[in-house]
Amino acid sequence: MREGARPAGAPPARFWRQLRRSPTAVAGGVLLVVFYGIAALGAFLSPYPEGSADRDRFYQPPQPLRFVDAHGFHLRPFVYPMRLTDPAGPTYVEDRTRTVPIRFGVTPPRDEGAPPPGVRLFGVAAPERVYLFGGDGQGRDVLSRLVYGAQVSLTVGLVGIAISFTIGLFLGGVSGYFGGWVDTFLMRFTELLLSIPGLYLILALRAVFPLDLPSRSVYLGIVAILAFIGWASLARVIRGLVLSLRESEYVLAAEALGAGRMRIIVRHLLPNTLSFTIVAATLSVPGYILSEVVLSFLGVGVQEPSASWGNMLQQARSLSTLTSFPWLLWAPGLAIFLTVMAWNFLGDGLRDALDPRGVAGGAR
Repeated sequence: MREGARPAGAPPARFWRQLRRSPTAVAGGVLLVVFYGIAALGAFLSPYPEGSADRDRFYQPPQPLRFVDAHGFHLRPFVYPMRLTDPAGPTYVEDRTRTVPIRFGVTPPRDEGAPPPGVRLFGVAAPERVYLFGGDGQGRDVLSRLVYGAQVSLTVGLVGIAISFTIGLFLGGVSGYFGGWVDTFLMRFTELLLSIPGLYLILALRAVFPLDLPSRSVYLGIVAILAFIGWASLARVIRGLVLSLRESEYVLAAEALGAGRMRIIVRHLLPNTLSFTIVAATLSVPGYILSEVVLSFLGVGVQEPSASWGNMLQQARSLSTLTSFPWLLWAPGLAIFLTVMAWNFLGDGLRDALDPRGVAGGAR
């Protein structure tokens, strides 16, 4: 074997081999990479800016992409323009007498008082507009708002997990290693926090902040709230793991060599809980995403005109909207469903791949 080469049975190789055996976990991971990539490139991939509206296109139905018309097949995709025939409905019909070709690398028209929109992946020539996922009640493109909403709804889980799990790991490690009155105090506070129903605690903490805060401040406030209530359950589990590890030989050896207590916790104990922490994090992200959706749906989360999947669902809360304009529900609803399922599939796959018994069994 070459010097420095990693043996085929090394833990990372066994982990990836085990993970690939779960097609649902791989599919979930690929879907999440796609979704987070779309969120990161939202300003380029969305046809229009977040708040761009055309008041004459309120509740316009989706325009399907087409390649074939009465004259035959076209290499460049196109849509038929929509014509409003009954504003009371509203009712739209396709104008099949002309086509609107899709262009790539276009700059949408600038709204009055808005910053320059920048170059977009695709669009159509002004004054036409393309609404592939339909328009909302203010004439805004649902697809564009869905992409911009992903930047809020997807990242709130990652940022919240990063903060809450850092707190939970540290406090759980301190509680389990020190024991005594430190352990008693931290665990009683944790149990107090866990005894309060999560949704009510989120709403109560959100009520502390003014409702007219800017969207960026609301986003940070939601992250802070979710992180504050999310660390408690992890801290209890980490405390139990550290209790079982603190009498291990490597910990006793580090103590005999004079290593400080915090160094032992951070460098020796907590790294041995990472397999559980990684799985717990992937399974907890959907809860954070759904919490943000619930807050925005109830009107105390991200506020208009900023987009999130929760306040997009809020527009579809009435029965008349569900029956007349179903795309307002299925666009954000399907995005939430796919994201939550993808995280759960990935978490299940990681749990199986990181299970020592499962990896050992797969290595035979």
